Amino acid sequence: MPSSGPQDFQVKSEQTSSGPRYAVVKLTPEVVGVLQEYGPGALAGSFPDKRRPDSIKFGIGDVVSVTIFEAAAGGLFIPAEAGVRPGNFVSLPNQNVDSAGNITVPYAGAVRAVGRTPAEVQQDIVKSIGNRAIEPQVVVALITQNTSLISVLGEVNQPNRFPANAAGERVLDAITRAGGPKGPGWETWVTLERNGRRATVPFGSVVFSPLNNVWVHPGDSIYVYREPQVFLAFGASGQQGQFPFDMWKITMAQAMAKAGGLLDAQAEPAGVYVYRREPRELAERLGVDGSKYVGPLVPVVYNVDFRDPAGYFLATKFDMRDKDVLFAANAATVETAKFLQFVRTVVATADDTIVTTNNAHILRLNLKNGTALNTN
Repeated sequence: MPSSGPQDFQVKSEQTSSGPRYAVVKLTPEVVGVLQEYGPGALAGSFPDKRRPDSIKFGIGDVVSVTIFEAAAGGLFIPAEAGVRPGNFVSLPNQNVDSAGNITVPYAGAVRAVGRTPAEVQQDIVKSIGNRAIEPQVVVALITQNTSLISVLGEVNQPNRFPANAAGERVLDAITRAGGPKGPGWETWVTLERNGRRATVPFGSVVFSPLNNVWVHPGDSIYVYREPQVFLAFGASGQQGQFPFDMWKITMAQAMAKAGGLLDAQAEPAGVYVYRREPRELAERLGVDGSKYVGPLVPVVYNVDFRDPAGYFLATKFDMRDKDVLFAANAATVETAKFLQFVRTVVATADDTIVTTNNAHILRLNLKNGTALNTN
């Protein structure tokens, strides 16, 4: 019989003839609690280090200044004649960290700078000139950062590559320095890439979930782009098709309302499903046997029973995700009604054929009798 999708018992049987295997998970308060723990928190999960970034270190190409102080005149850098120059320090010309990772300081020679903090370089210089200068003190400063940079690209008002803040900054701080996102927040996504690892979340989850607003490290790249979040509705709902979230997140109850609710004369209230793929770890926490499935993602079908009044409370706590499929199965009586209608059509067609045949036979008899009468 024609249908808009599988019947309720077929989905719950977890049997498939051609597609990937899947697991049916009934929506309960415990399941909702686990899903909320695994909400759109990809940044917090992929970059779990919650510590502030380390101090900025020198890299090849950075411009560095060195200032050397002595306790009295007549030392290595300050002339004995007090009136020759003011102050008890000398500032060396700014210099780049060379390709070997060093800077050059008179009487100290090449000093290793790459991968080290200003304080570490200062200590090395003091040790090198300590037996020549008079109680030397050294100040090393980063004048121009050419390596400890953060890139913010994509749908922001001022895409840029700017120096990392020595005080540390988070994802939202970096996006703000780039002028903020161009488009509406609910259509905006944020991708953070660090050392070959990448994670993407909706912009709203960074704003409303503080754990996702992670620290940004030197060398990180942030890509902001626009892609409306949508879900797809099929089956016995008021409308079928693709629907935008129009906000950064919606619940199953809101999605059902957007799709026109359940059709009173067609839907099975206990057969409403959401199809999605979940990480293996999450699926196993939901009671799914992960050994039956191949790959890092497990196809999961969530089922909510709207015959139970509490099902509506659960639906208001179940967050939809981008590209979820919402399916409402037909009631069993609908399939029976379709079959009975088909039988009626067949019987009516047969009756029409018999009636037509009888009428044709009567017409032939009438014509034959009429011909005989005319002959007489």
